[in-house]
Amino acid sequence: MRAKPFIKWAGGKRQLLPELRKLYPESFENYFEPFLGGGAVFFDLAPQHAVLNDINPAVTNLYQTIKDDAEGLIQLVSEIEEATPADKDEQKQYYYQLRSQFNEGLTSDTYDLKNAALFMVINHRCFNGLFRVNRSGEFNVPFNGSSRPSLSPENIHAAAESLANTEILTGDFVDACEKAKEGDFVFLDSPYAPLKFDSFTNYAKEGFGLEDHERLATLFRDLDARGCRVVMTNHDVPLIHQLYEGYSALVVPANRMINSNASRRAGSVEIIVRNWT
Repeated sequence: MRAKPFIKWAGGKRQLLPELRKLYPESFENYFEPFLGGGAVFFDLAPQHAVLNDINPAVTNLYQTIKDDAEGLIQLVSEIEEATPADKDEQKQYYYQLRSQFNEGLTSDTYDLKNAALFMVINHRCFNGLFRVNRSGEFNVPFNGSSRPSLSPENIHAAAESLANTEILTGDFVDACEKAKEGDFVFLDSPYAPLKFDSFTNYAKEGFGLEDHERLATLFRDLDARGCRVVMTNHDVPLIHQLYEGYSALVVPANRMINSNASRRAGSVEIIVRNWT
């Protein structure tokens, strides 16, 4: 079976895959994705060789754990889920106990099998798959009321196979693309530019601000000059048009799943920019 994303991810690209598939290069050497998140494009593309990066070590630790010890992760997640109480109120308390254990790892920079298993469970039991941290770097997303299974063992094993020939990095997006060269394909899916100029969205505790978006646009042009094929997605806002002026752009509708009330989940418009026509 072909692997699918194994974590929920706010801003993930599953719903844009039909449009993105039209823009995949017919052939390329290596694949680079410096903002990995849920990895929807990586799993859909299934490249032979890839460099995957995220600034969030909890994310990259989970991917690395699946690559190195898929069965160990499956077993530990199963043990955590089997301990879930039957009572709904107790399930909520149990979630916050797990979240507290997860935060112990975050605040002590301990990224191991236990941290990966906790992240897998918490990701599926938190509000809409958000990854939000406070100023102390602690994960603070509330319980979503669900205690359904967090993974499919078959999908985790398929993901491990997909990750076998990947290099997984944790760091800055510019550094992650250092080795990208002519003939490679780079997909850039950074945190969104704000719909309102004064409301930049925090992802990791470092955030992603105006300067970062300007650095990303500089990287896009640098990768273009190197001969890479590059695709970038973001909100369709004036800032993005300004930063990527001169490149081919496609505007598409998208739904943002970040409101607890499904009827209030507003649609938005995204832009897909590429450096070839």
